[in-house]
Amino acid sequence: MTDITEIVESCETYWASTGVPTRAVAEMRAELESHLVEAAASGKSTEEVVGPDLAAFAEDWARVYRRPKGPETWKKMQRARRRGIGAIWLIAAGAVLGVALLGAFGPKETNVDNEIWRWIWVGASVVLGVGEMVTAGLFLLPFAAGAVAAAILAFFDVNVAIQLIVFVVASLAALVFLKRFAHKEGEMAPVGAKRYVDATGTVIEQINRLDGSGRVRVETEMWRATTDLNDDIDVGTEVRIVDVRGARLVVEPLDQ
Repeated sequence: MTDITEIVESCETYWASTGVPTRAVAEMRAELESHLVEAAASGKSTEEVVGPDLAAFAEDWARVYRRPKGPETWKKMQRARRRGIGAIWLIAAGAVLGVALLGAFGPKETNVDNEIWRWIWVGASVVLGVGEMVTAGLFLLPFAAGAVAAAILAFFDVNVAIQLIVFVVASLAALVFLKRFAHKEGEMAPVGAKRYVDATGTVIEQINRLDGSGRVRVETEMWRATTDLNDDIDVGTEVRIVDVRGARLVVEPLDQ
């Protein structure tokens, strides 16, 4: 029971702190606790209900109930995105300018330059790597990878200008790759109630879309249910789950 309590309290804290209305939090808490207890009684683990990532499960439920972001929040997100793109171009422009200045005015002692640049790149890769671990935003990691690539060239006494070009190219390539990778990783396998989409169940309490009443049994679990249809769905009707909205399954009769 301790695990169930901890999971419910963790989800409740997440919901309350991310803008879910208080009334919805109380309803979701009761629903989640009911499902976890039913799952435990039927021999299932808590992970079979919430999945391996509790934060993702809590967010999946919260998304339906959370208050929509206002226009000011949207504007802030857009500004942050533009700043990120601007920073990338600024780094690229700075690197190109650095190459030009080194070519025109830089000292000619290549060995000395490379000795210095080896440790500049190593230090930069360490600092950027640590920064990525702290921020976990996949923004610093590509530049850490670029610094590692440049450091390798420096240890082979490759020209400094080429090191800078490789740093820029490798960083931008890693940024593009990691953004795509992060997008694919975000497409998680269905967990919790999401795993029941396209499954079938039986109505155990009449489903009425207007007053929000209704429950269905799916396998060994009971879930609150709603429908997008205008007609009520009677007890005993076999239904198919077409979607999940927060803590409710959206269903329709199998004969539809």
